[in-house]
Amino acid sequence: MRKIYGIGETVFDIIFKNDKPQAAKAGGAMLNSTVSLGRIGLPVSFISEYANDNVGKIIDNFLSENGVGTEWVDHYKNGKTKLALAFLNERNDASYTFYQDYPQNRLNIDFPEIRRDDIILCGSIYSVTSEIRKKFIELITNAKGNDAIVIYDPNFRPTHSSDLKMLMPVIIENMQAAKLVRGSDEDFKNIFGANTVDEAWKEVMKYCNCLVYTANSEGVYVRTRSYSGRFPVKAIKPVSTIGAGDNFNAGMMAAIYLNQIKSDQLDKMGEEEWSKVVSTGVDFATNVCLSYENYISLEFAKELKK
Repeated sequence: MRKIYGIGETVFDIIFKNDKPQAAKAGGAMLNSTVSLGRIGLPVSFISEYANDNVGKIIDNFLSENGVGTEWVDHYKNGKTKLALAFLNERNDASYTFYQDYPQNRLNIDFPEIRRDDIILCGSIYSVTSEIRKKFIELITNAKGNDAIVIYDPNFRPTHSSDLKMLMPVIIENMQAAKLVRGSDEDFKNIFGANTVDEAWKEVMKYCNCLVYTANSEGVYVRTRSYSGRFPVKAIKPVSTIGAGDNFNAGMMAAIYLNQIKSDQLDKMGEEEWSKVVSTGVDFATNVCLSYENYISLEFAKELKK
């Protein structure tokens, strides 16, 4: 049976609106994606690290309750679980303050064996973090070598722009290991100075054969060497945009898994197949934007499982 993995950092999010806490929950881009996949009953595991402290135990229990495997988590003893304070503005977009205390020896685990057509999601700042870089690139390079579907979401924000020159070779290496690169218009503007999907594709195609480019209300664009298309998104008034991109990724992964799309098919698909993948991503992202949750709701998951 195919398996699904997400590798990324774990944080405990405390969300503020108008200077008052609104919610507190497990977070981190890949964690958000894996929880949504676990909620619809897919075979998903999380590869990460968080402390064996009270917050870490809350996260551990939460993941298990939502069907996410935690056998590949480093529960370190020397340090504290990372906290993220998210402050929502009038548009409900978030800015963050982080508190972290990692041990010196990080991600101290053996990785699972990634097999052909397994799906693995990676990205964000965790994928370019020097302290875990050697182990991270070993995992996704082996996954590519075994013909798994590696999905890379750079999630590159302006706060990291001053480090772009140093990080660019690492970002490119991640794209080269990926079967699919999924990013926002903001990501590709920050990384390549690209202002359109075609400018972004001109750069990404040097390293990867599939690009999914999300542009907020403008829609979702797909570019491969054999297909070019645009798909609409739903007009909504969001409660919070935290987790929207993460759950778009989860929806794509769910569609790839449930429609039995294999690694060697991805860059050869046409309108019908991409419509299934993108529309499921849009449905997941839309649901998440309608609450303070970082993952699809239990009610939405229940309807999908039917």
